[in-house]
Amino acid sequence: MQRTMLQAKLHRVRVTQSELHYEGSCAIDDDLLDASGIKEYQQIDIYNVSNGERFTTYAIRAQRGSRTISVNGAAAHKAGPGDILIIAAYSIYSEMEMQKYHPVLVYVDEHNRIIAQREQIPVQAA
Repeated sequence: MQRTMLQAKLHRVRVTQSELHYEGSCAIDDDLLDASGIKEYQQIDIYNVSNGERFTTYAIRAQRGSRTISVNGAAAHKAGPGDILIIAAYSIYSEMEMQKYHPVLVYVDEHNRIIAQREQIPVQAA
């Protein structure tokens, strides 16, 4: 059996720009890609916390250290500067791979600077 599982998540990144007339994609600071393990041209799902939009695109590299999150092409209608996003990548794992499985969760501050990395979502108190 194979399972589709969360590979990586960039939690609550802020859109720094949107480019409607650019080839569709999402440009992500190289530091954030490296920290999360998301590869350039990998499919990503984007969940817009600010307006509820959800869409799929692919990642491209933005300049390292720029803290850029740029939503491009048609997706620019779904997210604009200042919006808060969750960017998720999923992968397919075999049962054997599941024995060592853990997602990479990257948390940022309001300026897209990495503040924490975890392998599990913290348990919320009831």
